[in-house]
Amino acid sequence: MEIKPFRAFRFDPDVVGDVGDCIAPPYDVISPAQQQQLYDKNQYNIVRIIKAKTTPSDSDSDNQYTRAADYLNDWIAQGALKQDSAESIYGYAQDFELAATHFRRLTFIALARLEEFGPPGPVRPHEQVLSKPMRDRLNLKRATAADFGLVFMLYEDQKGIAERIIESAMAEPALIDFTDEQNVRHRLFAITDKDAVDETAQMMSGKSCIIADGHHRYTTGLTYSKDNPGPAAKYQMLAFTNTCHEALIVLATHRLVAGLENFNMRKLIASLRQDFEVTEFAFDNSPQAKTDARQKMLARMKAEHDINKNAFGIYGPDSAFYVVVLKDTRAMDSAIPNMSPAYRSLDVAVLHKLCLEKLLGIDEEVLTKGENLQYVRGAPTAIDDSISQIDAGRKQAAFFMNPVRMHQLIDVTDAGERMHQKSTYFYPKMYTGLTINKL
Repeated sequence: MEIKPFRAFRFDPDVVGDVGDCIAPPYDVISPAQQQQLYDKNQYNIVRIIKAKTTPSDSDSDNQYTRAADYLNDWIAQGALKQDSAESIYGYAQDFELAATHFRRLTFIALARLEEFGPPGPVRPHEQVLSKPMRDRLNLKRATAADFGLVFMLYEDQKGIAERIIESAMAEPALIDFTDEQNVRHRLFAITDKDAVDETAQMMSGKSCIIADGHHRYTTGLTYSKDNPGPAAKYQMLAFTNTCHEALIVLATHRLVAGLENFNMRKLIASLRQDFEVTEFAFDNSPQAKTDARQKMLARMKAEHDINKNAFGIYGPDSAFYVVVLKDTRAMDSAIPNMSPAYRSLDVAVLHKLCLEKLLGIDEEVLTKGENLQYVRGAPTAIDDSISQIDAGRKQAAFFMNPVRMHQLIDVTDAGERMHQKSTYFYPKMYTGLTINKL
């Protein structure tokens, strides 16, 4: 893959104050409440560009995209955003804790030549894309002619060349150093040494990459480059992480079901017994009994996951947790014979095909409407938050997933296939506003 350094636009603390107050999570995880919090945090917060507010009076000439372009141009004119003087690749260090263990994920940010999806090409997507966010990101790029969010790319390098170069750059003061609300520390470092840049580019020249996060942004880049013949549009700002890195963490994304007519939990469980072994963990009215049942479900899910069984957990309004385990993988062979063995082995594929679609009628057409399924990222409170939604009657059932294994992701993309939306959750998220690439 062809990469090169660039001169990023970055927030100037002499103008904006605390740069950490100007950075934001990726646009697609920002809730309306967090959007307002980010607006209030700093007048220069990047949310005004990546997820600007809409108004009832929006028109073709005045809307969230035109306002985003105005913010960008005004901030550059005011000096709030200043372009670096030297061409660089940027080292991005994220320090975080998970299950009482400290991790440091090292990533480098560079411009990369846009390539059509493969195999056999050097860029492989792993998730499906939806038309609505595609239109949204394309409208933003057309209005601003800039890259804001980082497309998270995975590559393999057992020598750890980029990590060594980033660690060397970390001996110098960070360009940005802030800690977010999830207690993740984000630091940015400039790598300007020509030998270091050349060594990184040479290492990447023979690599293929998997898109871990940012499928809509990368696809937007491809579309934009076809509409704009200039050389700058052929490159996009990407962030690269080594799959050999021990801090590359993949968490599960759980599912909540709502709005289904005539939904019956007992009927669902009975129907699942055709293809699955079902274990019930019932509980009485005591909080401790409920907690114990929850823990038994999660322990059983993990145990099945550890021996490569297809399993997921379920919770509904019937005072019980369940673990269902696929009896025979041949059920998936007959359900989706046109897909690869790697795809058919995914827990999320089993859930969607043999449960959500077969038993609840949530097929691909229904999924595109986005009305019956909500995704819950595997943050520390995800399980309890999902349970609370069921208990409050806002959702009908929760489906708890084990995380996708890295080798599964690689195998599926090697087969030229894509997983369902929200099959993976790479933690932590890469924040937006650290570097901006103006075309």
